Amino acid sequence: MFLTHETRRLLLDRTRRFFGGMPCRLQVAALPWRRSPDGIEIMLVTSRGVGRWVLPKGWPEGSEQLSDAAAREAKEEAGLRGDMAALEIGRFFYEKGLASGMSWRCEVHVFPLRVEAEADRWPEMKKRQRRWFRAVDAAKLVSEPDLGEIIAKFAVNLQKSAA
Repeated sequence: MFLTHETRRLLLDRTRRFFGGMPCRLQVAALPWRRSPDGIEIMLVTSRGVGRWVLPKGWPEGSEQLSDAAAREAKEEAGLRGDMAALEIGRFFYEKGLASGMSWRCEVHVFPLRVEAEADRWPEMKKRQRRWFRAVDAAKLVSEPDLGEIIAKFAVNLQKSAA
């Protein structure tokens, strides 16, 4: 039986509430990458609030496939288009701070995006910076250790497959 991500999220939320826990929210992230003479590069964007380096990420909308949602976030937050992988390469958790002072625990599914084009203008260009980093540097710049590990392993596996 195939369940949409929305149905899965509702079932998980109900299960967590039944056992007394706050529901974990689902987000998706694009891992924008390209090959350069120096190896694999990863594009990071700044978060809107604090300005820390993150992947383009956000909430799936309606019945949108998770990989399509990640591609949409990359386009909105960084002006990127390219070849989006259909399968995630990893997941990480973080606490998303809310204006109320509360926070939501979020589980983020990460999808690689081989960047083919960078727009000169994009919806959030005045709210964020974007920059290419060597994969090893990008892995160190993100705040979430699990995300750093996903980035590092991804780049190593790409390097091995190119050899």
